[in-house]
Amino acid sequence: MLDVVKPEILVVDDDPEVCETLVDLLEASGFRAQAVPDGLTMAARLDQRAFSLVIIDLRLKKEDGIELARQLRTRSRIPIIILTGQGTAADRILGLETAVDDFVAKPFDNRELVARIRALLRRAAESGMPRSLRTDRLSHERYLFGDWTLNITARELRQRDGTPRELTHGEFALLEVFVLHANRVIDREQLLLKTRSAQSDAVSRTIDVLVSRLRRKIEDDPDNPRFICTERGAGYRFAANVVRC
Repeated sequence: MLDVVKPEILVVDDDPEVCETLVDLLEASGFRAQAVPDGLTMAARLDQRAFSLVIIDLRLKKEDGIELARQLRTRSRIPIIILTGQGTAADRILGLETAVDDFVAKPFDNRELVARIRALLRRAAESGMPRSLRTDRLSHERYLFGDWTLNITARELRQRDGTPRELTHGEFALLEVFVLHANRVIDREQLLLKTRSAQSDAVSRTIDVLVSRLRRKIEDDPDNPRFICTERGAGYRFAANVVRC
């Protein structure tokens, strides 16, 4: 009988009691888990092993959890959950703009945390996300629209002449959803679900902020958008002829 490979989760928290609680909870829920106290050790472990998901405390004693998530996101598409005692809209927008896939407020409900982890892992599996930090061996998935090329594998957006356009994690996630669902009206709640997975306490204003910023980066005239069209009372529609190449 074949052994089932359990997803392995890395916890980054400098509170030993929290680490012990989380590792025990995760292992009792069918995962493998390790805990580290800081970003340096996190990076070393991620270089050594292919983890499935990372949980990072927002307020480490000497480091900022959002900054650690941002650094990690430059290397990998691995799902990231931030543990926070604040849970404000500002935190969510900041996370969406940088690197975070979900927020869970402390004190957290064990079942809710496990459910959110499983939802993120399902989403990662459905998207074919690599568990390794290295993506150079993957075939690149590219989409053309207008004068732009979106490389989903490499997470790059380039103009026709090859000039890159820098996008935040949130902007890229939103553009990816638009490109994969071109010419279909998508309401704000659907966009939140598709870009933020199970984050049930997100606010629709977050999407409006991202849309505005993304328009400024890909539209010739952001006030009269060619691609990201507002469907009044319904949501947004990505009005473009998208070609996969």
